[in-house]
Amino acid sequence: MPTEPRVIAIIPARWGSSRFPGKPLALIQKKPMIQWVVEQAQKASRVSEVIVATDDDRIFNAVTGFGGKAVMTSQDHATGSDRIAEVASGLKCDIVVNVQGDEPLIPPENIDQVIDCLDKNPTLNVATLMMAVRESGEINDSNVVKVVTDQKGRALYFSRSAIPYHRDEWKNGVSNETSRVFKHIGLYAYTRTFLLEFTRMNPTPIEQLEKLEQLRILEHGYPIQVEITDKISMGVDRIEDLDKIERMLEE
Repeated sequence: MPTEPRVIAIIPARWGSSRFPGKPLALIQKKPMIQWVVEQAQKASRVSEVIVATDDDRIFNAVTGFGGKAVMTSQDHATGSDRIAEVASGLKCDIVVNVQGDEPLIPPENIDQVIDCLDKNPTLNVATLMMAVRESGEINDSNVVKVVTDQKGRALYFSRSAIPYHRDEWKNGVSNETSRVFKHIGLYAYTRTFLLEFTRMNPTPIEQLEKLEQLRILEHGYPIQVEITDKISMGVDRIEDLDKIERMLEE
């Protein structure tokens, strides 16, 4: 019988967001957002342990205060991937899942799915998810990252632009037809070895143009497996988004 891989979910959480400072501790139904994320990640059946990687004492104290596990990291990290890699370098595990710290209602099923995707493909190093775009306004929204894949589900490209471009359908502007357009869900499962290797790679030209870190992996010639999910996970980018989360919980 093959051994079940040890999977650690790491949630990067920093204080200094330019648009929403202190976001991890924003209250949702009297609980800090980071607590919602930790508790959702703990519901994933394939996750052995959940760790918050932070650079701020306030976040560290809040997490340990509600019984979660937190690790202090350097304040010099440019990305969340660098932050989780620092934590992963001191762990014994097979797979590391990067769970975004601003998705308080992240479906545990999505976490299990991205783990399963990587686990069943032993030649792969990284897996992620995508979802069909349902609102035409998202197609040209640069904050919504789009992805196209080959016929085996390997990522061909990620972009903030509309891809693939529907030349015939969109010649007079983007229509309400959103079929064949997928948005990227920023949830990653890495082999621990590859995560440490990836974060040591030099940034690449297209990555720096699009400001999309996952392009570094493609530009260095490594495949990213992408699976489709239909389970919505809403991120909190601005203070106003908290009201949307509250309404979703009430419903």
